[in-house]
Amino acid sequence: MADNTIAGLEARYGERWRWLAVATVVLGTMATVLSATVVNVALHDIMLEFGLRQGTVHWLATGFIAAMTTTMLASAWLLDRFGVRKTLAFAMAMFAVISVAGGFAQTPAQLIAARVGQGAMAGLMQPMGMYLVFRIFPADRRGQAMGIYGMGVILAPALGPVLGGFLVDQFNWRYVMYAPAPVTLIGVLMAWRFLPVPVSRPARYAFDWPGLVMLGAIVGLTLDTLTRLQALGDNEIRLIVQALAVSLLLVVFLRREGSIPYPLVNLALLQQPVFLYATIGAMALGLALFGSTYLIPLFVQTTLGFSATEAGLLMLPAGVVLGFIFPLSGRLADKRSARSLVLFGIGVFALSAILFASTGQFAGFGWLAFWAILGRIGIGFMLPALSMGALNPLPPELMGAGSSSINFARQLGGALGVNVVALTIEFGEHQNGIPTLQAFESAWWLVAIFVALAAIPIWKMRV
Repeated sequence: MADNTIAGLEARYGERWRWLAVATVVLGTMATVLSATVVNVALHDIMLEFGLRQGTVHWLATGFIAAMTTTMLASAWLLDRFGVRKTLAFAMAMFAVISVAGGFAQTPAQLIAARVGQGAMAGLMQPMGMYLVFRIFPADRRGQAMGIYGMGVILAPALGPVLGGFLVDQFNWRYVMYAPAPVTLIGVLMAWRFLPVPVSRPARYAFDWPGLVMLGAIVGLTLDTLTRLQALGDNEIRLIVQALAVSLLLVVFLRREGSIPYPLVNLALLQQPVFLYATIGAMALGLALFGSTYLIPLFVQTTLGFSATEAGLLMLPAGVVLGFIFPLSGRLADKRSARSLVLFGIGVFALSAILFASTGQFAGFGWLAFWAILGRIGIGFMLPALSMGALNPLPPELMGAGSSSINFARQLGGALGVNVVALTIEFGEHQNGIPTLQAFESAWWLVAIFVALAAIPIWKMRV
């Protein structure tokens, strides 16, 4: 039987085993992030086949995000109980099975259930990469490794719409669901071969199932409430009831998490100033990444008359530049303070959003592509440094909880950011039912202000 301890893996593969392990988690991360975005281009065909309206079909995206955001916090317990090797292999295998089942869906309910299942497994997988890097790399090489890992997190949203468009045009929407299965099945084999078994495990403790259910309800109701604000109609009473329910659940959830011995959310981490400030920064990063990824193609297609292909090509240079920036920023994170790198990234991203808001209508394709590149440079400097700043001060036994919490904050910021951006556009000026340039300018200014405000807590990070 193969020796999958760290010593055994080093003896078998030499120094490169660490990079093989990183490649394994990158594979899983890219598959899950691609699945989060790839379905968007298939929504029109799905609506036609099943006769769905926007009020139902949005759950294909919202259900995925809500499930992924919720289960991220379960990964800490799974890591303590089973270790990264078994947990990641199981999540990848289940993701593949659920994806294929979704491709065979015969009803909208089956398809939505599959998307929720995909999101749940994606939430388990995403924190694994950050956790693994901080467990197997020495402190002076973690930034470099995080830079490589982060490429999968950031590049996948840019590739998703391109891949989805090809699959829908050449085959049909069901292949969008099938596509991740071969990748994650390869990931299962790699996980079993390259990931280490834990040297020791903490004493067994009960999983916080009530906390998970409450958190899922809070996230799902919040996203649904924000989505329904886009079409108030006769929903006012329902929205008020949902908002009150979210508030009540949040109070009960926080009180419970602060009083039980093994909570889903380790609130004690947020009592550490550096971790709290990094968490706020992670939410701003999520808003910047997902908000701009949503806003740029919609902005140029709606107000500047770009085709879908042109909008995709506009984002391509930014993705390529980001691929080069991540390893560089990761190496810098090993040598410079996390605070300075994150503040630089915030400044560059805010400048990009301001340029889109103030000159977007006058700029040609080349300048718009450059504004997008600036934004991705800012994001590229933020992610590795935030992870380093948040997790480096933590002891090994808190790495799982810290990793899942930071990933949760980034994903929650992204989910809320997309909804807030969509609301800003919806409530902005319209002509003939189409958002005007002013509506998009308001959204860009909002994104710039939100991200810039994150500089306040980041400035207080003393790392």
